Amino acid sequence: MASPFCAAAAAGRLAVPAPSPPAARAPRPRRGLVAVRAEAGGGINPAIRKEEDKVVDTVLTGELAKPLTAYCRCWRSGTFPLCDGAHVKHNKATGDNVGPLLVKK
Repeated sequence: MASPFCAAAAAGRLAVPAPSPPAARAPRPRRGLVAVRAEAGGGINPAIRKEEDKVVDTVLTGELAKPLTAYCRCWRSGTFPLCDGAHVKHNKATGDNVGPLLVKK
């Protein structure tokens, strides 16, 4: 025996509302590149550990997927926030000594 709902649907007497159109979404903000420029004659690191050739810090943690991850601190990496070695060119051009933050497992 068919239920009253099934009988009404089969007879075409069941009113099914049409799906509503998708809500208009606000446009997503465009993600752009951020240009960070060192001032002429200076660098990103004006005073921290200037006696070292390159400032690199290491942090130990047990909650990483990889045994070693290098994070950018020069703001020039094409893979930011990960380091791609762009600090080498920056350091040569400006005389700076900035290097990556190394996070080890």
